[in-house]
Amino acid sequence: MKQRIDELPSFNIDIGPSKIYLQEVAEEDWATSWKQFYKVEKVSETITIVPSWEDYQPKLKGEKVIKLDPGMAFGTGTHPTTKLSIQTLENYLNPEDVVLDVGSGSGVLSIASILLGAKEVHAYDLDIVAVKSSLSNVKLNQLENKIHVQQNDLLRGINRKVDVIVSNILAEIIIQFVADAWNNLKDDGLFITSGIIQEKKQLVLDKLQEQGFRIESIREMDDWVSIVAKK
Repeated sequence: MKQRIDELPSFNIDIGPSKIYLQEVAEEDWATSWKQFYKVEKVSETITIVPSWEDYQPKLKGEKVIKLDPGMAFGTGTHPTTKLSIQTLENYLNPEDVVLDVGSGSGVLSIASILLGAKEVHAYDLDIVAVKSSLSNVKLNQLENKIHVQQNDLLRGINRKVDVIVSNILAEIIIQFVADAWNNLKDDGLFITSGIIQEKKQLVLDKLQEQGFRIESIREMDDWVSIVAKK
């Protein structure tokens, strides 16, 4: 390696002082060491995300707690896209709504939906690791009778008429199932999307409006966008 680095100047690449340092690093369980950076966080007016290994009691009247162990699945509740999704659900969900969670990840949005008043949630994810994570967190929050998790490729093959569809995934994926979302929503049903970067906002808006959706609201946090569209 040192010899190869020393050859770089022959290609007119200035490498500066060429020195290699070796240092022993204490062995660490990297699979769990990240947990020290994952703390209790209030993500909306009523929802607080609590790591499963933390001891926490609600401090405010009406505060709702989600116990969560994201494992290897996306969705700790602390990312702006997840916060936007939960805050939007809080503003738009009605009591007894039936919800589809597409790309459920850790299951955080499914759990939030029930705590915010939804009657039941059907959660889908293509990644079997995410499916297992969702199932684990649903059980952790004792909501097995209200949240139904299964492996599925977006909404392919799904035929349900629901009140709300929520999806916190990439814009390029969202536009692939806009038609399926339309077909699975009741009239006046809502399609809540997040995980959209600013540069892709118009791409998603155009696809939604092309399908016939009416844009209800657009919320932004940092460089991320959440869109609510009505059928």
